[in-house]
Amino acid sequence: MGSFSLFHWVIVLVVVVLLFGGGRISGVMGDVAKGIKAFKKGMADDDEIASAPRPATRIEGQAAPDAAPAPAKEEQKQG
Repeated sequence: MGSFSLFHWVIVLVVVVLLFGGGRISGVMGDVAKGIKAFKKGMADDDEIASAPRPATRIEGQAAPDAAPAPAKEEQKQG
């Protein structure tokens, strides 16, 4: 019940080729290759978008007053 030997894998490969045919397997492998290429292209496009500099956004609002804030007053209790 260990792992399969090389002879077992050869038999499995022959059965798969007989069931699906050589043309079908090569077509599937071609589709897999196209999918991998499309994935790599998509990843490269994402990297280009992420590295593109974004224009600076300007936030407009009211200007802060120039006067310094008044110091806090301490209340003194007269006793």
